[in-house]
Amino acid sequence: MKRNDYISWDEYFMGVALLSAQRSKDPNTQVGACIVNPEKKIVGVGYNGFPSGLDDDALPWAREGAFLETKYPYVCHAELNAILNSTRDLKGCSIYVALFPCNECAKAIIQSGIKEIVYLSDKYDGTDSVVASKMMLTQAGVRLRKLELKHPPITISFDVEA
Repeated sequence: MKRNDYISWDEYFMGVALLSAQRSKDPNTQVGACIVNPEKKIVGVGYNGFPSGLDDDALPWAREGAFLETKYPYVCHAELNAILNSTRDLKGCSIYVALFPCNECAKAIIQSGIKEIVYLSDKYDGTDSVVASKMMLTQAGVRLRKLELKHPPITISFDVEA
């Protein structure tokens, strides 16, 4: 008899996004994204960080201060990285992301042809960036779905001896 406590596809793909976020070197916010095609195959993953080839120690990670002395002009968000890292055409795909996308990521999501966003948190709801994001995504017909987790927390251990 098969086990009944396995995770759903949504939980699996969100888990991949959350695990990808652990690659981020950002000391404050770690976000990951996982793009899935209609056949339930992963076609792109990404996390927030500086563009490839840039030295993570040569640029600032600060959240406050003069614009050029913060991370904001340099960091690529997880959604954009997942799109840029994708292995195929993204038309009709879904993107799983822990944090609801900003307006800049919304533009990239719309342009790439992604048709669904599955997210965990909308903690910036009501900010100008998210208001603009939701306006564009709604007009473009992108489905927005907050994932309600039904499974207890899962801990991943890299200790194979355990």
